[in-house]
Amino acid sequence: LKAIREKHATPRLSQIVPDEGEIAIEDLIANEGVIITLTHAGLLKRTAVSAYRAQRRGGKGVIGMTTREADTPEESDFIEHLFTASTHDYLMFFTNTGRVYVERVHEIPDMGRASKGRSIANLLELQANEKIAALIRIQSKLDANKDNITWQQPGELFFATQQGTVKKTTLNEFGNVRKGGIIAIGIDPGDTLIEVKLTRGSTGETDPGDGVVLITHGGMSIRFCESDVRSMGRAAGGVKGITLDKGDTVVAAAIVVPDATLLVAGENGIGKRTDFGEYRVQSRGGKGIITMKTGDKTGGVVGALTVKDTDEIMLITAGGQMVRIPVQGIRECGRNTQGVKLVNL
Repeated sequence: LKAIREKHATPRLSQIVPDEGEIAIEDLIANEGVIITLTHAGLLKRTAVSAYRAQRRGGKGVIGMTTREADTPEESDFIEHLFTASTHDYLMFFTNTGRVYVERVHEIPDMGRASKGRSIANLLELQANEKIAALIRIQSKLDANKDNITWQQPGELFFATQQGTVKKTTLNEFGNVRKGGIIAIGIDPGDTLIEVKLTRGSTGETDPGDGVVLITHGGMSIRFCESDVRSMGRAAGGVKGITLDKGDTVVAAAIVVPDATLLVAGENGIGKRTDFGEYRVQSRGGKGIITMKTGDKTGGVVGALTVKDTDEIMLITAGGQMVRIPVQGIRECGRNTQGVKLVNL
């Protein structure tokens, strides 16, 4: 080495300078379709769509994710959120305490289709007792100059808490989320965030935006237009969405979709679908109208979803039993009825 140094030790001729052009992470990552799965126990992963090969009909399919099936409900796991996204998109994770974390899809661990996924607590700097309450995918968008205008897109995030508070915040308030998360909604002590939905936002007098339905454990519901809730900043606490009876809580929020119905399920495995037309539009903050006649047969309402005829739903019992049923088989009936048995407990 010394000999080489003596022979070749001339000053460097080429200069090393910082790159003049700008290069974004996106330019290095192919924008491809992926499937994101998040399980009940908080395991998250993405899998390239290409990992699922097309098969002939009648095949058994391939394993999409290994989830634990155990004797006790605490140990078994199931997929809670599953959706397609592309690697340049953003995912917003909202926690029960009203904070939000944002990750690019390409930052989610890319794992084979048979693997379980990585614990979400390792990816996000969650605080103690924080759980993910809702997950929203935001499509990335570039303008003509290739500038990122994802957060300037129209659209609102609609929040609902257990105690009946609702809030709406425009997407552009979330353009720069720090690694440790930021506050998305101020939550009163004793309250928790239960649902966040992406709505299109009201554009004026003629278009009141999406319709929202809040459903309570006691079987009440209220439907109002999102324009009833004005947009507020991130730290604001929101406004009253429904007046609850003593001891009642909000269990779900659903967005009104044309050609869809509202599916409601009770604690004792009874459920039904009702056309959104049966829910008249009221102004927010009222007591609402009956969505399900609750009683000993049904128990309180545990969940509600906007469903289409082609959907399937997953029901999970406290004992860890999982039932997957097509929505078509659940009959449509009026608001003030009990419904049919969805699962035998």
